[in-house]
Amino acid sequence: MSEEYQPPDGYRGPLLERLVKEGLRTWSVVRVTKKDGSHYEGVLLPRSVHTSDDYISIKVDTGYNIGIRVPDDAEIIEIGYRAGDYKIPEKVVEKNPDLPNVTLLGTGGTVASRLDYRTGAVLPAFEPSELFSAVPELIDICNLTPKTLYKILSENFCAEYWIKTAEAVAKEINDGADGVIIGHGTDTMSYTGSALSFFFRNLPIPVVIVGSQRSSDRPSSDGPINMMNASTLAAYGDLAEVVVVMHGTTSDNYDLIHRATRVRKMHSARRDTFRTVGDTPLGKIKDREITFFKDDRKRRGPKEDFVLDTKIDERVTMLYFYPGMESDAMEAVIDKGYHGIVIIGTGLGHVGKPMYEALDRAHEEEIPVVIVVQPLFGFTHLRVYETGRDMLARGVIEGKNMLPEAALPKLMWALGHTRDVEEVRKIMQTNIAGEITTREMYSGFPILQGGVENFYDVFKKIDRVEK
Repeated sequence: MSEEYQPPDGYRGPLLERLVKEGLRTWSVVRVTKKDGSHYEGVLLPRSVHTSDDYISIKVDTGYNIGIRVPDDAEIIEIGYRAGDYKIPEKVVEKNPDLPNVTLLGTGGTVASRLDYRTGAVLPAFEPSELFSAVPELIDICNLTPKTLYKILSENFCAEYWIKTAEAVAKEINDGADGVIIGHGTDTMSYTGSALSFFFRNLPIPVVIVGSQRSSDRPSSDGPINMMNASTLAAYGDLAEVVVVMHGTTSDNYDLIHRATRVRKMHSARRDTFRTVGDTPLGKIKDREITFFKDDRKRRGPKEDFVLDTKIDERVTMLYFYPGMESDAMEAVIDKGYHGIVIIGTGLGHVGKPMYEALDRAHEEEIPVVIVVQPLFGFTHLRVYETGRDMLARGVIEGKNMLPEAALPKLMWALGHTRDVEEVRKIMQTNIAGEITTREMYSGFPILQGGVENFYDVFKKIDRVEK
């Protein structure tokens, strides 16, 4: 055996001994034949260290990675070798003076990631500039300048990163960018988008948050199309809001443009996971053509009027009410010195009577408590039932039809400007960035929720979408 031989990464125990005995290495093309006659072929991959000892990981010809149990009576042999290099090369592109200038701010997430075969985890592992190699079509859309802000997954985002991201966007606006894209993990992009929506006043250009449900090493990755559509909107869209651009269907038909304060991730894995809740999306992008559905969007404007306002109070938390919940959880939050609380209440926004003691204490200590609803669709209505009236008497603030992802950063932002509870109430019940609608539009509940029966009938009336 050559002295250059290296055992495949991540394997251990008797299976590793077998692989070494056969001279199998990472990137060997192997054939596994089991006693029942079934067989598998693929490239032997570095394996997650957390995988069971008797499994190997291979990449099959379809491009997918699979795990195969290799019992003692199975045959495993090398039939070739195919070295793998999973770092995408960077590509330097000269600017085209005839194209708009767009900045891509990379923060991490699956849209700028690859698979770490050692751990099996998706990592924010490559620079945004590598996207030119992964998505060469971007070169023809705009002058895209990639910049890395962070390399974190979205669950690690916090208010500190909201502020730093907002400051980075403001710098690009002041430096003359025609649009800004933020590459972001999908899990928490609604929170970031909502926070930025409150931070920016008189935004003059599109700020487009984009992500990917599937990493770049997978054939079904939605990242390239999402990035192309985000670039198209940032470069050419007559829009001046913070929006989320993601797949509108499970196929690669088109992307939807969602107002950041009205959008939610509705499925853990589907590519069309993002839905505008209680309203229609602002528009769609298909084949580099932008179609807007709504006229209430804010349009591009002068950069001289732009204001960045990131004053926030991070001592805000969120509680999800459940049947039987006692007041001690909320009491603990108050004891810890939090200045504001968002509660996600049942139905029209209710909590049980055992919570009243904590609501009384928050009211006495002038800690604003904002209620939003667990059903997501619809408004808080605390004047219908006795419970709601009891809550109003204890100073609870109705969050109208704000989503939790918008209510939390908005309360932080409100408390960053005032600790006066009545002023906070006024701010929380005022529509600032589209987070509150006056009413749900006709069929606002089912529209674009997975092809509901009356989908096309509704859009035929506003003559925007072709069947």
